[in-house]
Amino acid sequence: MLPDLLRASAFRPSRYKIALQPRHPATRFVSCLTRNPPPPPPSTISKMVHPLMQSHTHLMSTPHLTPNILHREYAAKAGDDQQNNFMGKELGFFSEAGFDMDRVHLKRNAPVAQLYEDAIRYEGAVLSSTGALINFSGKKTGRSPKDKRIVYEPESKDHIWWGSVNIKMDEHTFEITRERAIDYLNTRDLVYVFDGYAGWDPRYRIKVRVICARAYHALFMNNMLIRPTEEELKDFEPDFTIYNAGQFPANRFTKGMSSPTSVEINFKRMEMVILGTEYAGEMKKGVFSVMHYLQPVKFGQLSLHSSANVGKDNGDVTLFFGLSGTGKTTLSADPRRDLIGDDEHVWSDTGVFNIEGGCYAKCINLSAEKEPEIFSAIRFGSILENVVYNPNTRSPDYDDVSITENTRCAYPIEFIPNARIPCVVNTQPRNIIMLTCDAFGVLPPVSKLTPAQASYHFLAGYTSKTPGTEDGVLEPVPTFSTCYSAPFIVLHPSRYASMLAERMAQHNVDCWLVNTGWVRGKFGSGAGTRCPLKVTRRIVDAIHDGTLRDADFRTFEPGTFGLEIPTAIEGVPTELLDPKEAWADKVAFGREVRKLAVMFGKAFKLYEDEVTDDVRAAGPQAP
Repeated sequence: MLPDLLRASAFRPSRYKIALQPRHPATRFVSCLTRNPPPPPPSTISKMVHPLMQSHTHLMSTPHLTPNILHREYAAKAGDDQQNNFMGKELGFFSEAGFDMDRVHLKRNAPVAQLYEDAIRYEGAVLSSTGALINFSGKKTGRSPKDKRIVYEPESKDHIWWGSVNIKMDEHTFEITRERAIDYLNTRDLVYVFDGYAGWDPRYRIKVRVICARAYHALFMNNMLIRPTEEELKDFEPDFTIYNAGQFPANRFTKGMSSPTSVEINFKRMEMVILGTEYAGEMKKGVFSVMHYLQPVKFGQLSLHSSANVGKDNGDVTLFFGLSGTGKTTLSADPRRDLIGDDEHVWSDTGVFNIEGGCYAKCINLSAEKEPEIFSAIRFGSILENVVYNPNTRSPDYDDVSITENTRCAYPIEFIPNARIPCVVNTQPRNIIMLTCDAFGVLPPVSKLTPAQASYHFLAGYTSKTPGTEDGVLEPVPTFSTCYSAPFIVLHPSRYASMLAERMAQHNVDCWLVNTGWVRGKFGSGAGTRCPLKVTRRIVDAIHDGTLRDADFRTFEPGTFGLEIPTAIEGVPTELLDPKEAWADKVAFGREVRKLAVMFGKAFKLYEDEVTDDVRAAGPQAP
């Protein structure tokens, strides 16, 4: 049966010899290509026997058993409403890309309910008691930044910040992996297509096409991109295309490959290829990387890894910078303010707009009391990713991290009651809040930054990677992520930093450094604890209502950090405002201050030659 199937699918076995190596057993390879029995019932992938989620053999090789209603011959009899919903020129796009249009059925912008049905029937997804769909991403439950590649080609090579973040790939290797991805998609009876926009401002948005083999991935991008109208779909021609063949591994013996996972972007072709990972966040961050390139280079606007909200009464805009796990989503979801977006924005000449059409919130320890807006958004249409559930009630267990600590929910931004739709404001920001998760526990809960300090800390991007956000991160790891977005940055950091400084000066923006990490001690010390969310919320409230701007300040650690901290904030314990006062062991505190100051100095050496003397002197000074 296998040879006949390979011939029928135009599959090229010679290109996939790696799949027959011990790392990818032949039995698993065959199961990807043959029509196996349906996956086990949902109860077998519940928390009672969830180790299946870790090996994930069933879900990684799930066949798409296509019912008759989806077959092309049946669709032809059923009428135009069953067709691929593509015009001739659009079908030409797929034929030219290498798709076998006589075999593969394309589902374009399928309804949410239909994607639910397919994910449950073919992928082992589960309908939760909240109405959200629980999906599993297999072995990879976080991003794989070490497997990210950018194609080295004439049009973009002089703009890219090459190095450990943006690793070079030659054009020929990209063509090989691209064809590998399309060949895999050609073995599927059913391929999903989602066409949507990135960017709410029509002047600066791009059209994105996602082509994938899992209903889970199609629904995810339906939630994360901006959903077009039927009229907009009629003339939709993509500016950027994602080929997601994540169920199939990359050939690790191909030039430049380091593992069976590969995430590649080609700015010349405006394409992205994903192999060897089913983690949906790779698509989201791929689009962000493209916008991080296009906004400054093509449009002259500043792309930022940030959340943003706006006051309902006075229209004041706040930008929250920070890496995953620092609180961007949580703190920007404020019932007293309208949400512009929770993760990716562009600061334009006329205001601020969201890049995305949805939110991708962390679910670990989620509760209605702590985060009511996010909790309420988990309903029909939302995706719960890698969340354990009760097999009897189908209730999600947000405290169970036995699959991963990086449990997530992706939902359309309209699910937040106070979301600003469309997600764009023609108002310049009044406040910037730089969020850091300090695992050493020595940074104050809030500091007011001078313009030079703001530039320094933006370039340094100090924080801690929190568990689960990247593959293999199991505890907080101090790191310096320039522009608070190193994994997604494309241009040299100084380019973003100079644009930020210009805009802050032009619009007289206040900048604050807020530590959502540890207080009273370092991580793992026994004395240190994560800063209570209610304390951070009270600090943010004081920024928004203007009381913190007018507060009295004093200098924290003038010989090293030299940060201005408030002497009092109503509702915040005074001893927390000065970390030295909060630590019981003052000697240990001094030791950690010096250690962190030295780390800052070493990390900033990368940018010393690109900044002015006042910015260089604004950072922590090691004794």
